[in-house]
Amino acid sequence: MNDDLWKWVEEHISDDPKKLWLKYGRAYESAIVQVECRRRFGRKLAATLLRVPHWFFPTVLAGEQATSDRLATFHARLVPECARMADLTAGLGIDALHCASVAAQVTAVEMDEAKADALRANMLAAGAGNVAVAAADCREWLASLGEQRFDMMFIDPARRAADGGRVFALADCEPDVTAMLPALRAHTRRLLVKMSPMLDIASVLEALPGCVCLYVLGTPTECKELLALVDFDDAQRHRDNIMVEAVTISADAECVFRCTRSEEMTADAVYGRPRVGDYVFEPYPAVMKAGATRLVAARYGLQKLAPNTHVYYGPASVAGFPGEQRRVAAVLPYASKVIKRFRRDYPQISVAVRNFGMSAEALRGRLAVADGGAMRLMAVTDIAGERLLLVLE
Repeated sequence: MNDDLWKWVEEHISDDPKKLWLKYGRAYESAIVQVECRRRFGRKLAATLLRVPHWFFPTVLAGEQATSDRLATFHARLVPECARMADLTAGLGIDALHCASVAAQVTAVEMDEAKADALRANMLAAGAGNVAVAAADCREWLASLGEQRFDMMFIDPARRAADGGRVFALADCEPDVTAMLPALRAHTRRLLVKMSPMLDIASVLEALPGCVCLYVLGTPTECKELLALVDFDDAQRHRDNIMVEAVTISADAECVFRCTRSEEMTADAVYGRPRVGDYVFEPYPAVMKAGATRLVAARYGLQKLAPNTHVYYGPASVAGFPGEQRRVAAVLPYASKVIKRFRRDYPQISVAVRNFGMSAEALRGRLAVADGGAMRLMAVTDIAGERLLLVLE
C-alpha cells in the first residue's frame, strides 16, 4: 500500500466492494480489502481508524476476528500499570495496541507472517513504540523464553476447527490453553483468557484452576465474550467464591453486576404474577450468563415469574437495575379469544419470549402483528405453568 493506493481507497470508500472486485480484480486486491474492511468494521474499530487512518488490514478475516475497540479498552483496564505483558494470539493487534497505553512493554506474538508484517507496520503508524512483534507460534515462543517472566499474558484461542466448523470448549480451540497451563505458569503470574460466550461458567472454572475473576462482557442485546483472569499464585480459591462480574457496555455507559456462585446458591426468590401497573424487569444478557437468576430477585427486592422464567416484576421502577424495565399495560392469557383480537389492539409491537415453548417469530406470525413500535410483548410461563402475554410500555 503506497500513497496512490491509499488515495484510491479514499476515493472508493463508499463503493460496493463486490463491484470493485468485478471491475478491478487482483490488480487492486489489497486496496479493495481496505475498502471492504472499513465498510464492515468501521464502527467496531472506529477509535483505531481515527487514530491510524491508514491502518492496514491484511485480510477481511483478520477484521472479522479482531476485538472491538470497546472490548479491547476493557481488556486494557485489567493490565497492571507499567506491566511487561505479552499478547500470545495478537491477530490484527487491536488488543496489543490498547494494552500498550497501560503497559510498559507489550510483545505481540503472531504465527502468521503476513499478519505479523501488518502488525509491525500498524504499530509504527500508531506510534506504539513499546510494542514488539514476534512472528512465531506462541507455544514455541514460550519454550524459547528461558528464565524470562512477564507480569501478564493474554490469549484468545481460535474457535475454528480444521474443517472450518465452530468449536467452543477450551481444549478444542487452537491453541489448547489447558495444555499450555504449565508453560504459562512458568513465565507469568497472571493470565487473561478470552473465550466464547457459549461456554458454561462451571466448565470454565474447572478448566482454569487459579481463576480469580470471571468477566462476562456484553451489550444490552447480546453476550459477547467470557474473560477469565487467572492468578497462578492463588490457585487454591474455591470455585464457588470466585467473583463473576457481568459488564454491559453501551454507547455512553457501563453497567456492572458482581456476584459469586455461593451468593446465587443461597439466594431465595419469591414467585408470582405481575398485575397492570407493575414494572417488569429483564436483566441484560451478561447478567443472565453470570447465572444470577435468583440473586437478581433477592438483591433488588423483586419477584420472579417462575424458576425457569428469568423475568422479574415489582410495584415500582428500580434505579440502577442491570437491565431494562417497563411498565405493565396488560396481562393476558394465551387463549384463542385473545389471539384473535390481539392484532386489533396492538397492530405493531416488538415480540419476545421467555420460557414460552414457541419462538418469537412463530408467535408474531400467530398473532399477525407487525414488528417494532414503542410497545413490547413479553410471552412467558408463570409459576402455575400458565402461558401469559405481558404487554409492556
